[in-house]
Amino acid sequence: MSNEISPSNFIRNIIIDDLNTGKCKQVITRFPPEPNGYLHIGHAKSIILNSALSEEFKGKFNLRFDDTNPIKEDTEYVESIKEDVKWLGGNWDGIYFASNYFDTMYEKATLLIKKGLAYVCDLSPEEMREYRGTLTEGGKDSPYRNRTIEENLQLFESMKNGEFKDGEKVLRAKIDMSSPNINLRDPILYRIAHTEHHNTKDKWCIYPMYDFAHPIEDAIEGVTHSICTLEFEDHRPLYDWIVKECEMEFVPRQFEFARLNITNTVMSKRKLKQLVDEKIVDGWDDPRMPTICGLRRKGYTKEAIRNFCSAIGVAKSNSTVDSQMLEYFIREDVQLKAQAAMAVMRPLKLIITNYPEDQTELLEIENNANDEAQGKRLVPFSRELYIEREDFMEVPVKKYFRLFPGNEVRLKGGYFAKCTGFIKDENGEVVEVHCTYDPDTKSGSGFTGRKVKATIHWVEAKTAKTAEFRLFEPLILDDIEENEGKNFLEQINPKSLEILQGFIEPVAIENAKVQDKFQLIRNGFFTVDSKYTTEEKLVFNRIVSLKSSFKIDKK
Repeated sequence: MSNEISPSNFIRNIIIDDLNTGKCKQVITRFPPEPNGYLHIGHAKSIILNSALSEEFKGKFNLRFDDTNPIKEDTEYVESIKEDVKWLGGNWDGIYFASNYFDTMYEKATLLIKKGLAYVCDLSPEEMREYRGTLTEGGKDSPYRNRTIEENLQLFESMKNGEFKDGEKVLRAKIDMSSPNINLRDPILYRIAHTEHHNTKDKWCIYPMYDFAHPIEDAIEGVTHSICTLEFEDHRPLYDWIVKECEMEFVPRQFEFARLNITNTVMSKRKLKQLVDEKIVDGWDDPRMPTICGLRRKGYTKEAIRNFCSAIGVAKSNSTVDSQMLEYFIREDVQLKAQAAMAVMRPLKLIITNYPEDQTELLEIENNANDEAQGKRLVPFSRELYIEREDFMEVPVKKYFRLFPGNEVRLKGGYFAKCTGFIKDENGEVVEVHCTYDPDTKSGSGFTGRKVKATIHWVEAKTAKTAEFRLFEPLILDDIEENEGKNFLEQINPKSLEILQGFIEPVAIENAKVQDKFQLIRNGFFTVDSKYTTEEKLVFNRIVSLKSSFKIDKK
């Protein structure tokens, strides 16, 4: 992967300066997800940035699992993360696990105790919050802060040996309870959790906190540029303190950039998991989810995601990107790849009463309206067709130019057809439209006798294949304010998924495979769904609409 996150950004400039001044000889970056959920579009930016920088400067890119919390982590997430990183083009040079360093981390924690820089604390979580202070007022010392080194060593070993219950004791750093940076007010380094770990099984019942583990992992792996999002900026003094006081041989450096926020999009793994657990969505790969696997199933391409990340760049301040910007890059990428096809999603039977009953002809229709080089295909046409229900109105509204009694339209790639009548069922719903056609008006014939104001698409009834079409809208409604304490589930869009049963022409999709892309005329860009498609029926997910008013400055 080449450097696709902007040819110039502040992190890249730092790396260039570090190489020129000899601060580092080989660039080593890493992507360190916790395996407690599936990756989402926000992670894509970090994956692409870290892997692209290592590739550009002929360095190394590590995929590291920060698996320090066994309560929330699972092998399922590990495997999904590998698949997503690989699909995005993040070619790692090595796979690492924080849990493989647990022995070293325990030794470093013991070293801090011996140096008088860590102690075992018995305060409850509630008491600890009370002692910590506020952003404007300093905290106060724990009553256990002055335990002797010998007592702390003994208690920490007893914690490791499983002699205490979960939450009964923690190991804390001894730094400064009056520090204006709340992260330096004796942060927790280790907690007790009698839970089997996906990697180390039941070897440990104490686990390091992320803020303690992360700098040690970076130092062990020789990471030169530890790139984090802005919420970790205030943690950087603790990061540096741990590297120094744990006497790590290699000294990594942390840098922060703005995380990716997108309108109408949940970026919290906790909330995404809630959506899955409460079955509001159809799993982590639901196409309405911003997860990498969900976007992939929806039909998003890795090229489009990389182009999107390149366009938003790397900044030092947080901002929110319009979700239409991501859709813009998807549309730009798939419009030349997708084969055109005609599909009817809300079918209404149309009968051409003056067309021979036993006749079928093949019409030539282009395979891609945006690329003539893709040629044409032969589409069957006969007396009975299906059209979209919205393409007929019994009593037309103003400026409605499609089918209504007495009006004439062009059938895409075929003939002019004039509506002569219709049939309703016992409920008063129109179930059949009748037309006559003019055989002299065939597309490509050069007919110039008269013009029509509308062209509609169709599928031939006898050869049409049944298909399911899934149309998506944003899962989250941004126009509903998310007040503090309000359940974010109240922002769920009840119309985020619409499932339609219809028909699609046979020729264009006769060899369709999962993830194949199609431009369904007038309906949008679609992909063959990987979850519900069967030999009997194709299921299509709408990737994105055909057009949008959203524009981007390409300067």
